[in-house]
Amino acid sequence: MRKSKFNRETFDRLIDALMPVFAALLAFAIGGVILALQGVNPLEAYKAMLVGAFGSKNGLADTFVKATPLLLVGLGIAIAFRGGVINIGAEGQLIMGALFTTWVGLQLGEQLPGAVVIMISLLAGAFMGGVWGAIPGYLKAQLNVNEILSTIMLNQIAIQFAYYLLRGPMIDPAELAAGTNIPHSARLPKSIDMPRFTDVARMMGVDQTAKDLGIQGYLGELYGVLTEPSRLHTGFIFAVIMAILVYIFLWRTTIGFRIRAVGLNRHASRYAGMNVKRTIILSMTLSGAFAGLAGAVEILGLHHRMFEPTAVSAGYGFTGIVAALFGKLHPLGIIPSSIIFGGLLVGGDKMQRAMQVPQVMITAVLGLIILFVVSTDYIVRKRQAKRIKPVASDETTQAESA
Repeated sequence: MRKSKFNRETFDRLIDALMPVFAALLAFAIGGVILALQGVNPLEAYKAMLVGAFGSKNGLADTFVKATPLLLVGLGIAIAFRGGVINIGAEGQLIMGALFTTWVGLQLGEQLPGAVVIMISLLAGAFMGGVWGAIPGYLKAQLNVNEILSTIMLNQIAIQFAYYLLRGPMIDPAELAAGTNIPHSARLPKSIDMPRFTDVARMMGVDQTAKDLGIQGYLGELYGVLTEPSRLHTGFIFAVIMAILVYIFLWRTTIGFRIRAVGLNRHASRYAGMNVKRTIILSMTLSGAFAGLAGAVEILGLHHRMFEPTAVSAGYGFTGIVAALFGKLHPLGIIPSSIIFGGLLVGGDKMQRAMQVPQVMITAVLGLIILFVVSTDYIVRKRQAKRIKPVASDETTQAESA
């Protein structure tokens, strides 16, 4: 009897864990129907997407590059959601973090060692993102202002503020001298570029290519990601380390426990003596800090200058929400989730070029995944409630009989 009960519980938990996967498959199935209606072979289209994202060295490198900001944003979203607040403002927080990182990098320039400037710039991006996240957190805690509305409005403020700076105080002096006035900042000193995987491999004495070593096939492509020139930078490793630290923070520290407790039940947390308002503000501040950190990594590791804000953010603030939900709001679960959605973005571009599929199709699939993932979360909670109810009734029956 105990064995069958154990197997049933294990099976139910497995189904609950796989719900987001089922949701994604359903979204892709519906997307396939839409593709077929447009006269496109769904299997060929999805094959092009898969190969474009994971089938080559450049595809893999670009997938990890896209996954880096998604992972950092997703970690911030997870902290906010665990604290019982909804952060829709990661786009604005990312932009503000990228702006302040650029300004700090340009001000410090060559005055300090590159590694020191990188650390200061990362902290600057996290600080400004945290400030931008603390504003709706304070409004929510003190004035009960809906955080969804305030974060969305702050996104637009951040975008317009960035345009103002890039067309005025932060514009590249070379653009002014040439009279072109393209709204972007000067290029950051190369000494503060985050090292790329190729640079790290050379520092470790690994400079032979897959061709030199005679490694062929997909194994050669994997080896090429680590040793051959690509856009992949060490920001991805940094983001993975941060995910591990966030897990430790949420599940192994007192502050993390308070954040999760407030998210589960504010009234019970207040009754237990926790400062609920302070915890809400802290949750939004940390969430914004990770979004700002994503902006900082994008500038230091990839772009090396600030330009059009919506191009720098590239929708990571919203896609990061999907990655966080798909990873069940667990820091370690968001790692593979962000890689999957990074691959979806990269593969979507490949599918668009190879199959002449409009970009809006990829957006539609992402929207379907959001819809189904949120729906499965509701279904999982209903299933868990049904499992708890019989257990509670059995315990009540046993207590009455005793």
